[in-house]
Amino acid sequence: MNSNDVVQGDLDRMCRDLKEEFTALSGKRILITGGAGFLGHYFVQAVLHWNAHNDLGESPIQVVVFDNFSRGMPGWLSELEKDRNLLLVRHDIRSPLPANVGDIQFVIHAASIASPTYYKRDPIGTMDANVNGLRMLLEYARNQQSTKTPVEGFLFFSSSEIYGDPTPDNIPTPETYRGFVSCTGPRACYDEAKRYGETLCVNFAHQYGIPVKVARPFNNYGPGLKISDRRVIPDFARDIMSDRDIVMLSDGSPKRTFCYSSDAVTGYYKALVKGHHGEAYNIGVETPEISMGELAEKLTAFAKDLFGYKGRVIRRASEDASYLIDNPNRRCPVITKARNHLGYHPSVALDEGLKRSLIWYQGNPDAQDA
Repeated sequence: MNSNDVVQGDLDRMCRDLKEEFTALSGKRILITGGAGFLGHYFVQAVLHWNAHNDLGESPIQVVVFDNFSRGMPGWLSELEKDRNLLLVRHDIRSPLPANVGDIQFVIHAASIASPTYYKRDPIGTMDANVNGLRMLLEYARNQQSTKTPVEGFLFFSSSEIYGDPTPDNIPTPETYRGFVSCTGPRACYDEAKRYGETLCVNFAHQYGIPVKVARPFNNYGPGLKISDRRVIPDFARDIMSDRDIVMLSDGSPKRTFCYSSDAVTGYYKALVKGHHGEAYNIGVETPEISMGELAEKLTAFAKDLFGYKGRVIRRASEDASYLIDNPNRRCPVITKARNHLGYHPSVALDEGLKRSLIWYQGNPDAQDA
């Protein structure tokens, strides 16, 4: 199996699992903000894969991507640029929407810095994308209500970070938990912007009838997540691909559950189409909950089997004093609501997802030294 096999297999599975949702989107125009990023990797490709392979005679789904391409245009997107059902627009979502945006039936607002390393470098920009950018998109949806092509669905990407550091009796964490969050800590620019964004969405839904739904992602990983992203799995993968020891900048005790990207994007499309207006949905997996130390050892073992990796796991203190401030010790969702409302059933086991990710990183070694 190579990296292309991984992606094609994921796309085939997503299109099978999203047959009902993609049929509902057929002939519609979807705007994906931040579409050149990690989640855009499968958001965009899954739709175009459906267009090319669906045997139901449905009209194609048209995709419009807004992205500032601040980290360049990824190769996978450049390869799709000539697809007649894809329109790429260089646009910073913090700026007013282009006058010629046209009629959009579905909006996915995923434009935001999501890696703590990067959003701490530009906290104001992070807040603007999640607050001002969101507000402009919601106002667009409101203005479209009086047209012949109103917005039929709107998905805002919030975060599991809105829960902060939950108390032990609230882990696993349901959507009803209100959170235990610092409003001034180094992660607050992201956490609090997402919380305010959710408040905007709920009130636009209730006051103006906008069909907006909220997704709360829990630790997604997999193809599309750049090896230079500085989140935990790409950090470990970068060491592996360089055949050096995995360096852990903590004691390895924090625990997470990890949701593979094809499962995650499947859940997001289900929320877009089937979610209840003004409602939030945890999207992730409930098990297994794994410590960062266990994760590093697991990746090491898989890499040895796949590539003959010779490194080991070592621990070292971070030089960044704020590295672990406000970092939750545990994060694990309850996804009962997504199962019941959306028919969301993630299927990629952690071991399989990690192996697929390592194979993908081996075939996509760009930005290894970032």
